[in-house]
Amino acid sequence: MTKFADLGISQDILKGISELGFEEAMPVQQEVIPVLLETNQDIVALAQTGTGKTAAFGLPIVQQITIKNKYPQALILSPTRELCVQIAKDLMAYSKHVNGLKVLPVYGGADINAQIRGLRMGAHVIVATPGRMLDLIKRKNADITNVQTVVLDEADEMLNMGFRDDLNDILESVPDERRTLLFSATMPKEVAAIAKNYMSKPQEITVGKKNAGAESVKHLFYLVHARDRYLALKRIADVNPDIYAIVFCRTRMETKEVAEWLIKDGYSADALHGDLSQAQRDHVMSRFRHKNIQMLVATDVAARGLDVNDLSHVINYNLPDDTEAYTHRSGRTGRAGKTGVSVAIVHLREKYRIKDIEKKINKKFEKADIPTGKEVCKKQLFNLVDKMEHVEIDHEEINGFLPEIYKKLEWLDKEDLIKRFVSLEFNRFLDYYKNAPDLNVPDEKDFKQQGRDKGKRRGSDDNYKRLFINVGKNHGLNAQRLMGLVNESTRDRNIPIGKIDIMKSFSFFEIDQQYTDKVLGGLNGYSFEGVKVNSEVAKERPSGGGDRGGNRDKGRRSSGARSEGRSYDRSKKKSGGKSDSGKRSRRRR
Repeated sequence: MTKFADLGISQDILKGISELGFEEAMPVQQEVIPVLLETNQDIVALAQTGTGKTAAFGLPIVQQITIKNKYPQALILSPTRELCVQIAKDLMAYSKHVNGLKVLPVYGGADINAQIRGLRMGAHVIVATPGRMLDLIKRKNADITNVQTVVLDEADEMLNMGFRDDLNDILESVPDERRTLLFSATMPKEVAAIAKNYMSKPQEITVGKKNAGAESVKHLFYLVHARDRYLALKRIADVNPDIYAIVFCRTRMETKEVAEWLIKDGYSADALHGDLSQAQRDHVMSRFRHKNIQMLVATDVAARGLDVNDLSHVINYNLPDDTEAYTHRSGRTGRAGKTGVSVAIVHLREKYRIKDIEKKINKKFEKADIPTGKEVCKKQLFNLVDKMEHVEIDHEEINGFLPEIYKKLEWLDKEDLIKRFVSLEFNRFLDYYKNAPDLNVPDEKDFKQQGRDKGKRRGSDDNYKRLFINVGKNHGLNAQRLMGLVNESTRDRNIPIGKIDIMKSFSFFEIDQQYTDKVLGGLNGYSFEGVKVNSEVAKERPSGGGDRGGNRDKGRRSSGARSEGRSYDRSKKKSGGKSDSGKRSRRRR
């Protein structure tokens, strides 16, 4: 293994990082640090979250700062306040024994006047979120004309969050002679465009396979009926008594509900979503980092930039719409050389998406069985016994109570004593799982056919009903907003939704047929962006017939409608393949 001293790190910095427990350099640090210390080369580094990227760029930056020059010499851009603050803290820790070096975190939601004062006092390194940084530049409070190094940390996340224009404006404001370092977990075309436009012949350093999942993460999926998703989550938590996990949901409403259900059922949980104030968010994150919360339920947006170590699990309560988001989710566990588990709770209509994610991350999922009630009880019981076996005993304090305890329990033999002790702590699980049903869904032959057909419609054995709705892309509708519309109009967050086809002026979507009347009753007459919603069942076109020209006002899937539509076929969205819109041309209202 490579020591940091072997990479050319100076003694005062080595002293600081040794106090942090840094001894051997991680792979991304071994690759990046020598290049930054020995050359002025631009770098594109592709590595998963938690692989040591901050030290990879942070240690050379700290070492190359000229302390006597009281102006910003390095600018580090990150997607969120949490990550911004964490990077700044790390750099300050690295430079503990570097006299006079000043690192200033700059982010929204904090007092901008205090940040302006920090800039005037002469910060050497600015760690900033793009929005606040651009604000300070436009106010002429931040002079970055002498910046020598610009770092784009988690560049793919910043672009996903809509910071493209901000990044372009900031990069236009720094000197042309600067060095640019781009760190990203994935390399979508938007990130590649920034590298092409603002970097000079960058050296690409890839730790692991490009866009792949971390090697230290095991990927599991559980196949369930949609209605059993929460019950499956409970069993996953119960069979892992020491679980420390982030549970990812699709919407903030679902995040709130799942967290509330977990808390009500006695779990140590809380929610992180966009409705929280910054103070509330900080309070939740503090409790989670100190492990006062075992399960944090969050949306992708709310969880961006979180820097939490030692997660045992990442649980996908819903698979993300964007396959690349799965890479970011799973990369939050198995960090810093440790192992972790990424779990997907998949209902029947989502199973085909597992193959797509496998191709993206270059890893195979293992299909796991949801533990039975008996298996959960056994795991909990032995966890309890193990804790009892290894509990620390304060002999001095407890010895004074033992005579009375012995006298109180002398009528019990060893076997009765053990049974009563176990029952006292364990009756809750025994009662709950006494008649617990099997939640596992068999891997039916229909799914094999679905995988071969890539989402092709099968026939009357499908339990999903296809509906038409009179709003589309032109009205601001997308897949996520359609799901929210169904949830809000029905006041039911647990209706399984299948494939979604968003057109310009209308859309189609599938729901579990048992909810057909409820969904139609909720949607019809509901208002979306000022449009009165009309929805009805999409009917089969008679075989061999139908107007191929199609009347869009009547909801027919004409060739024109097919060409304008964006089929929300997740198995094709990212792979560049054809959507299934054309394959459904036989269907109309």
